[in-house]
Amino acid sequence: MEFVDYYNILGVDKKATEDDIKKSYRKLARKLHPDLNPNDKDAHKKFQQVNEANEVLSDAEKRKKYDQYGKDWQHADQFEQQRRSQRQSPFSSEGQQFSGDQEGDFSSFFESMFGGSGRSRQTKFRGQDYNAELQLGLTNALETHQQTLTVNGKNIRITIPAGVENGQVIKLKGHGAPGVNGGPAGDLFITFVIGTHPGFKRLGNDLYTHAVIDLYTALLGGETTIETLKGKVKLKVNAETQFGTKIRLKGKGFPVYKKEGEFGDLYVTYDIILPTNLTDRQKALFTELSQLT
Repeated sequence: MEFVDYYNILGVDKKATEDDIKKSYRKLARKLHPDLNPNDKDAHKKFQQVNEANEVLSDAEKRKKYDQYGKDWQHADQFEQQRRSQRQSPFSSEGQQFSGDQEGDFSSFFESMFGGSGRSRQTKFRGQDYNAELQLGLTNALETHQQTLTVNGKNIRITIPAGVENGQVIKLKGHGAPGVNGGPAGDLFITFVIGTHPGFKRLGNDLYTHAVIDLYTALLGGETTIETLKGKVKLKVNAETQFGTKIRLKGKGFPVYKKEGEFGDLYVTYDIILPTNLTDRQKALFTELSQLT
Protein backbone atom coordinates (compact mmCIF):
# COMPACT_ATOMS: atom_id res chain seq x y z
CA MET A 1 0.00 0.00 0.00
CA GLU A 2 1.54 3.29 -1.13
CA PHE A 3 1.59 6.34 1.10
CA VAL A 4 -1.09 8.93 0.24
CA ASP A 5 -0.37 12.50 1.36
CA TYR A 6 -3.77 13.69 2.53
CA TYR A 7 -2.40 17.13 3.43
CA ASN A 8 -1.15 17.61 -0.11
CA ILE A 9 -4.48 16.48 -1.57
CA LEU A 10 -6.34 19.15 0.43
CA GLY A 11 -3.66 21.75 -0.21
CA VAL A 12 -2.92 22.41 3.48
CA ASP A 13 0.14 21.89 5.67
CA LYS A 14 0.47 19.61 8.68
CA LYS A 15 -0.19 22.51 11.06
CA ALA A 16 -3.55 23.29 9.47
CA THR A 17 -6.45 23.92 11.85
CA GLU A 18 -9.82 22.17 11.65
CA ASP A 19 -11.29 25.30 10.01
CA ASP A 20 -8.47 25.35 7.43
CA ILE A 21 -9.19 21.74 6.53
CA LYS A 22 -12.95 22.30 6.39
CA LYS A 23 -12.64 25.38 4.14
CA SER A 24 -10.23 23.69 1.76
CA TYR A 25 -12.37 20.55 1.57
CA ARG A 26 -15.57 22.44 0.77
CA LYS A 27 -13.84 24.50 -1.90
CA LEU A 28 -12.35 21.45 -3.61
CA ALA A 29 -15.52 19.35 -3.23
CA ARG A 30 -17.59 22.01 -4.98
CA LYS A 31 -15.00 22.35 -7.75
CA LEU A 32 -14.60 18.61 -8.38
CA HIS A 33 -18.17 17.41 -7.70
CA PRO A 34 -19.23 14.77 -10.30
CA ASP A 35 -22.44 16.66 -11.08
CA LEU A 36 -20.33 19.60 -12.28
CA ASN A 37 -17.83 17.39 -14.13
CA PRO A 38 -19.94 14.59 -15.65
CA ASN A 39 -17.40 13.73 -18.39
CA ASP A 40 -14.17 14.29 -16.46
CA LYS A 41 -12.93 10.98 -15.02
CA ASP A 42 -9.89 12.68 -13.52
CA ALA A 43 -12.14 15.07 -11.60
CA HIS A 44 -14.16 12.12 -10.31
CA LYS A 45 -11.00 10.43 -9.03
CA LYS A 46 -9.77 13.62 -7.36
CA PHE A 47 -13.20 14.13 -5.79
CA GLN A 48 -12.95 10.74 -4.11
CA GLN A 49 -9.40 11.48 -2.95
CA VAL A 50 -10.54 14.78 -1.46
CA ASN A 51 -13.38 13.04 0.40
CA GLU A 52 -11.00 10.38 1.72
CA ALA A 53 -8.48 13.00 2.87
CA ASN A 54 -11.17 15.02 4.62
CA GLU A 55 -12.60 11.90 6.29
CA VAL A 56 -9.21 11.30 7.94
CA LEU A 57 -7.93 14.80 8.64
CA SER A 58 -11.22 16.20 9.93
CA ASP A 59 -11.33 13.51 12.62
CA ALA A 60 -8.88 14.30 15.45
CA GLU A 61 -8.27 10.64 16.36
CA LYS A 62 -7.80 9.47 12.78
CA ARG A 63 -5.54 12.43 12.03
CA LYS A 64 -3.37 11.60 15.04
CA LYS A 65 -2.99 7.99 13.87
CA TYR A 66 -2.27 9.11 10.30
CA ASP A 67 0.43 11.55 11.44
CA GLN A 68 2.10 8.81 13.50
CA TYR A 69 1.72 5.72 11.32
CA GLY A 70 1.40 7.08 7.78
CA LYS A 71 -0.02 4.61 5.29
CA ASP A 72 -0.58 2.04 8.05
CA TRP A 73 -2.71 4.35 10.20
CA GLN A 74 -5.86 2.23 9.81
CA HIS A 75 -4.18 -0.55 11.79
CA ALA A 76 -2.75 1.67 14.52
CA ASP A 77 -4.98 0.14 17.19
CA GLN A 78 -3.77 -3.36 16.36
CA PHE A 79 -0.17 -2.21 16.45
CA GLU A 80 -0.61 -0.58 19.86
CA GLN A 81 -2.33 -3.69 21.18
CA GLN A 82 0.54 -5.82 19.93
CA ARG A 83 3.07 -3.50 21.57
CA ARG A 84 1.23 -3.69 24.89
CA SER A 85 1.24 -7.46 24.76
CA GLN A 86 4.99 -7.44 24.06
CA ARG A 87 5.59 -5.38 27.20
CA GLN A 88 3.95 -8.14 29.22
CA SER A 89 5.84 -10.94 27.46
CA PRO A 90 9.39 -10.61 26.08
CA PHE A 91 8.53 -12.76 23.05
CA SER A 92 5.82 -12.65 20.44
CA SER A 93 3.82 -15.71 19.39
CA GLU A 94 6.25 -16.15 16.52
CA GLY A 95 9.26 -15.93 18.86
CA GLN A 96 10.08 -12.39 17.75
CA GLN A 97 11.33 -10.05 20.50
CA PHE A 98 10.32 -6.40 20.93
CA SER A 99 11.51 -3.83 23.42
CA GLY A 100 9.04 -1.59 25.19
CA ASP A 101 10.54 1.61 23.71
CA GLN A 102 10.96 0.36 20.19
CA GLU A 103 9.25 2.50 17.55
CA GLY A 104 9.93 -0.24 15.04
CA ASP A 105 9.31 -0.49 11.36
CA PHE A 106 5.55 -0.08 11.15
CA SER A 107 5.34 -1.40 7.60
CA SER A 108 7.25 -4.57 8.43
CA PHE A 109 5.10 -5.14 11.48
CA PHE A 110 1.86 -4.76 9.54
CA GLU A 111 3.08 -6.95 6.70
CA SER A 112 3.86 -9.74 9.14
CA MET A 113 0.59 -9.28 11.02
CA PHE A 114 -1.76 -8.86 8.05
CA GLY A 115 -0.44 -11.21 5.44
CA GLY A 116 3.13 -10.34 4.53
CA SER A 117 4.57 -13.28 6.46
CA GLY A 118 3.66 -16.89 5.84
CA ARG A 119 4.12 -17.66 9.53
CA SER A 120 1.49 -15.21 10.77
CA ARG A 121 -2.21 -15.65 11.21
CA GLN A 122 -4.35 -13.83 8.63
CA THR A 123 -6.50 -11.43 10.64
CA LYS A 124 -9.54 -9.82 9.05
CA PHE A 125 -10.28 -6.15 9.63
CA ARG A 126 -13.15 -3.94 8.61
CA GLY A 127 -12.47 -1.33 5.94
CA GLN A 128 -12.40 2.42 6.46
CA ASP A 129 -15.63 4.44 6.41
CA TYR A 130 -16.03 7.19 3.82
CA ASN A 131 -17.78 10.54 4.26
CA ALA A 132 -19.25 12.64 1.48
CA GLU A 133 -21.56 15.63 0.99
CA LEU A 134 -24.52 15.63 -1.40
CA GLN A 135 -25.92 19.02 -2.34
CA LEU A 136 -29.61 19.35 -3.20
CA GLY A 137 -31.89 22.25 -4.01
CA LEU A 138 -34.93 22.76 -1.79
CA THR A 139 -37.24 21.57 -4.55
CA ASN A 140 -35.09 18.43 -5.04
CA ALA A 141 -35.80 17.44 -1.43
CA LEU A 142 -39.53 17.88 -1.96
CA GLU A 143 -40.16 14.48 -3.53
CA THR A 144 -38.63 11.01 -3.25
CA HIS A 145 -36.26 10.44 -6.15
CA GLN A 146 -33.23 8.44 -7.22
CA GLN A 147 -29.76 9.77 -7.83
CA THR A 148 -26.49 8.21 -8.94
CA LEU A 149 -23.28 8.75 -6.95
CA THR A 150 -19.77 7.86 -8.04
CA VAL A 151 -17.69 6.27 -5.27
CA ASN A 152 -14.21 4.94 -6.07
CA GLY A 153 -15.09 4.74 -9.74
CA LYS A 154 -18.31 2.81 -9.06
CA ASN A 155 -21.77 4.20 -9.70
CA ILE A 156 -24.17 3.77 -6.79
CA ARG A 157 -27.85 4.47 -7.37
CA ILE A 158 -29.59 5.59 -4.17
CA THR A 159 -33.12 6.59 -3.29
CA ILE A 160 -33.42 9.95 -1.55
CA PRO A 161 -36.60 10.11 0.55
CA ALA A 162 -38.75 13.23 0.41
CA GLY A 163 -38.28 15.57 3.34
CA VAL A 164 -34.57 14.98 3.90
CA GLU A 165 -33.17 17.83 6.02
CA ASN A 166 -30.09 19.99 5.76
CA GLY A 167 -27.23 18.32 7.64
CA GLN A 168 -28.97 14.95 7.81
CA VAL A 169 -26.68 11.93 7.46
CA ILE A 170 -27.57 8.56 5.95
CA LYS A 171 -25.42 5.42 5.87
CA LEU A 172 -24.84 3.20 2.85
CA LYS A 173 -23.61 -0.06 4.32
CA GLY A 174 -20.63 -1.69 2.63
CA HIS A 175 -19.79 1.19 0.28
CA GLY A 176 -16.67 2.35 2.12
CA ALA A 177 -13.10 1.09 1.72
CA PRO A 178 -12.58 -2.66 1.26
CA GLY A 179 -11.63 -4.67 4.32
CA VAL A 180 -8.21 -6.14 5.08
CA ASN A 181 -7.63 -9.85 4.43
CA GLY A 182 -11.23 -10.41 3.38
CA GLY A 183 -12.76 -8.37 6.18
CA PRO A 184 -16.04 -6.50 5.61
CA ALA A 185 -16.01 -3.21 3.72
CA GLY A 186 -16.57 0.05 5.55
CA ASP A 187 -19.67 2.19 5.15
CA LEU A 188 -20.36 5.39 3.23
CA PHE A 189 -21.90 8.25 5.23
CA ILE A 190 -23.62 10.92 3.14
CA THR A 191 -24.35 14.36 4.60
CA PHE A 192 -27.09 16.29 2.80
CA VAL A 193 -26.57 19.98 2.14
CA ILE A 194 -29.92 21.57 1.22
CA GLY A 195 -29.63 24.90 -0.57
CA THR A 196 -31.72 27.99 0.13
CA HIS A 197 -34.67 29.09 -2.00
CA PRO A 198 -35.37 32.68 -3.08
CA GLY A 199 -39.08 32.50 -2.29
CA PHE A 200 -39.35 30.13 0.67
CA LYS A 201 -37.68 29.56 4.02
CA ARG A 202 -37.79 26.11 5.58
CA LEU A 203 -37.88 25.48 9.33
CA GLY A 204 -38.29 21.80 10.05
CA ASN A 205 -41.29 20.67 8.04
CA ASP A 206 -42.85 24.15 7.78
CA LEU A 207 -42.38 26.65 4.97
CA TYR A 208 -42.54 30.44 5.19
CA THR A 209 -43.19 32.87 2.37
CA HIS A 210 -44.54 36.38 1.65
CA ALA A 211 -47.48 37.50 -0.50
CA VAL A 212 -47.94 41.02 -1.83
CA ILE A 213 -51.44 42.51 -1.94
CA ASP A 214 -52.54 46.00 -2.92
CA LEU A 215 -54.01 48.54 -0.54
CA TYR A 216 -57.55 48.20 -1.85
CA THR A 217 -57.62 44.42 -1.40
CA ALA A 218 -56.19 44.82 2.09
CA LEU A 219 -58.87 47.36 3.02
CA LEU A 220 -61.91 45.90 1.27
CA GLY A 221 -61.02 42.22 1.14
CA GLY A 222 -60.87 40.00 -1.91
CA GLU A 223 -58.66 37.29 -3.36
CA THR A 224 -55.01 36.85 -4.28
CA THR A 225 -53.03 34.03 -5.88
CA ILE A 226 -49.69 32.90 -4.46
CA GLU A 227 -46.99 30.51 -5.60
CA THR A 228 -46.21 27.40 -3.54
CA LEU A 229 -43.54 24.78 -4.20
CA LYS A 230 -46.25 22.66 -5.80
CA GLY A 231 -48.09 25.25 -7.85
CA LYS A 232 -50.42 28.18 -7.40
CA VAL A 233 -53.00 28.56 -4.64
CA LYS A 234 -55.85 31.10 -4.47
CA LEU A 235 -56.35 32.76 -1.09
CA LYS A 236 -59.24 34.74 0.37
CA VAL A 237 -58.13 38.04 1.89
CA ASN A 238 -60.20 39.37 4.75
CA ALA A 239 -61.22 43.03 4.79
CA GLU A 240 -58.98 45.34 6.84
CA THR A 241 -56.01 43.00 6.63
CA GLN A 242 -53.01 44.61 8.29
CA PHE A 243 -49.44 44.71 7.02
CA GLY A 244 -47.51 41.70 8.36
CA THR A 245 -50.61 39.58 8.94
CA LYS A 246 -49.63 35.90 8.91
CA ILE A 247 -51.92 33.06 7.88
CA ARG A 248 -51.38 29.30 7.99
CA LEU A 249 -52.12 26.87 5.17
CA LYS A 250 -52.29 23.50 6.87
CA GLY A 251 -50.57 20.64 5.08
CA LYS A 252 -49.04 22.88 2.40
CA GLY A 253 -45.54 22.75 3.83
CA PHE A 254 -42.68 20.26 3.43
CA PRO A 255 -43.20 16.49 3.46
CA VAL A 256 -42.30 14.76 6.73
CA TYR A 257 -39.27 12.49 6.30
CA LYS A 258 -40.28 8.85 5.73
CA LYS A 259 -43.90 9.53 6.75
CA GLU A 260 -45.89 9.24 3.57
CA GLY A 261 -48.86 11.58 3.32
CA GLU A 262 -47.74 13.82 6.22
CA PHE A 263 -46.76 17.43 5.58
CA GLY A 264 -45.84 20.52 7.53
CA ASP A 265 -47.66 23.84 7.12
CA LEU A 266 -47.13 26.87 4.90
CA TYR A 267 -47.11 30.26 6.64
CA VAL A 268 -47.87 33.27 4.44
CA THR A 269 -47.10 36.82 5.57
CA TYR A 270 -48.94 39.63 3.78
CA ASP A 271 -46.99 42.61 2.49
CA ILE A 272 -49.15 45.56 1.43
CA ILE A 273 -48.04 47.70 -1.48
CA LEU A 274 -49.19 51.31 -1.52
CA PRO A 275 -50.46 52.93 -4.73
CA THR A 276 -48.19 55.40 -6.51
CA ASN A 277 -48.65 58.12 -9.15
CA LEU A 278 -52.03 59.13 -7.72
CA THR A 279 -54.25 61.42 -9.75
CA ASP A 280 -55.61 64.61 -8.26
CA ARG A 281 -59.00 62.95 -7.92
CA GLN A 282 -57.50 59.98 -6.03
CA LYS A 283 -55.60 62.30 -3.72
CA ALA A 284 -58.76 64.22 -3.02
CA LEU A 285 -60.61 61.03 -2.16
CA PHE A 286 -57.88 59.93 0.22
CA THR A 287 -57.90 63.37 1.80
CA GLU A 288 -61.66 63.17 2.25
CA LEU A 289 -61.32 59.67 3.72
CA SER A 290 -58.66 60.83 6.20
CA GLN A 291 -60.98 63.58 7.43
CA LEU A 292 -63.73 61.07 8.14
CA THR A 293 -61.59 59.02 10.55
